[in-house]
Amino acid sequence: MGKIAFVFSGQGDQYSGMGKELTEKYPVAAEIYKMCDSIRLGTSEQCFNGTEDELKETKNTQPCLFAMELSAASVLIDKGIHPDAVAGFSLGEVVAATVCGMFDNETGFRLVCKRGELMQSEAEKFDTSMAAVVKLTSEQVSEVCGKYSDVYPVNFNCPGQVTVSGLSSQMPAFFADVKAAGGRAIPLKVKGAFHSPFMNEAANAFGEELEKTDIKNGKVTLYSNMTAEPYTDDVVGLLSKQICSPVQWEKIIRNMIDNGIDTFIEIGPGRTLTNMIKKIDTEVTALTVTEYLAEVE
Repeated sequence: MGKIAFVFSGQGDQYSGMGKELTEKYPVAAEIYKMCDSIRLGTSEQCFNGTEDELKETKNTQPCLFAMELSAASVLIDKGIHPDAVAGFSLGEVVAATVCGMFDNETGFRLVCKRGELMQSEAEKFDTSMAAVVKLTSEQVSEVCGKYSDVYPVNFNCPGQVTVSGLSSQMPAFFADVKAAGGRAIPLKVKGAFHSPFMNEAANAFGEELEKTDIKNGKVTLYSNMTAEPYTDDVVGLLSKQICSPVQWEKIIRNMIDNGIDTFIEIGPGRTLTNMIKKIDTEVTALTVTEYLAEVE
C-alpha cells in the first residue's frame, strides 16, 4: 500500500474568504482560528473578509495562510487521515513543521507571524519582485539570470517552471530575454524578492527567533526546502536559511515518491502544488484538500 503526504502551499493562492467554509463545517477548524485570533487579533477577519491588497502584504499573508492550512490539516487528522510525510513550500514549511510535531500550534503560529514581519520589513528596503518563468528548463532560466547582477532563480517548481526574484528595475529586460529564449515570465502576487540574497537579514533574524524556541523531535518525516531531503537535527539552520535560499520543490517531490509516497494532498487555498506535482509525475495521485475531503466524506 502506498503512502500519503501532506504538502502545504506558500504565498500566491490566498483569497478573501479562505477557510470560512472550513470553520462553519468543522469545529476543529474553528478552534484553530480561535487560537490564531487569541495571538493575533483579526486573523480570521482578514482571512474571511480581507481585501486582495491587504492579503498580499506578507505580514498578513503568512499568518492567514498558516491559519487556513493548519485548520484544514486538523480536519484531516480529526478524521483519522494521518500523513506518512510532510513538506511545505516556503511559509508552508512552517505549517508542515508544526503538523509533524516540531512546534505546538501556538508556537508555530507565533513563528510564522514573526517570519512574515521580518520578510516584509526586508522586502520594503528594496524595490523587488518575483515572476514565474515557464517553457524553459531550469538550466536555461539560470543562464538568463546569470546576465543580471540582481535576478536569481529561487524556486525550482516542476519541469518547465522556475520562479525568479530580483530588482524590479532589472525585470523588464529579464522578461525580454526570457521571451527571446522561447519562454514566458509571469509576475507573481507577492511583494519582495523571497528566497534570494535580498532576504539574508530576515533569515538571520528568524534564526535568532528559532534559537529561543522549544523545538521537539518531529513525529513524521519533514522534507527540507533547502536540501530536498528529510530534516536533520539542524532545524534552526534549515528553517531559517530557506528564507534566503532556493526552494527545491521538484527534487522534494521526486524524493518523496522514491520513498514510497504515491498520494499527495495539497493543503492550502488553491491548487498550485497539485498542478506542479502532476507535471513532475503523472502516475501519482495529487488532490487538493477540498477534493480529498469530498472523496472521503
